Amino acid sequence: MTSKKNAKVKVVFENEKLKEAYEKLPETDPLRKKIDSVIERIREKPIFGQPIAKRLIPKEYKKKGVDNAFWVELSKGKGWRLIYSLKSFSEIEIVAIILEWFTRHKDYGRRFGYE
Repeated sequence: MTSKKNAKVKVVFENEKLKEAYEKLPETDPLRKKIDSVIERIREKPIFGQPIAKRLIPKEYKKKGVDNAFWVELSKGKGWRLIYSLKSFSEIEIVAIILEWFTRHKDYGRRFGYE
């Protein structure tokens, strides 16, 4: 997917449960602050995360129609990661979907089959 130069970027959560988990985080929580920072960066430059090779995209994501995914480190040394996907519905709008985040590298490794 190529980034459309003047396209508006809308960031959404993959499901209501994930959105509620985010909303329950206090605004002062370091995880919430990092997620907010990543959301702003996605709005500015949708393809800033590290691309995940198509062959490594988990089946759970593929079942939901995800054909591209990116990861972003949320904290140095803690193993926190956020995963998102991009969809383009028109020449003027890109939708970035937050799929999930991990606060333990072990969980990230398990999801992506590294363990």
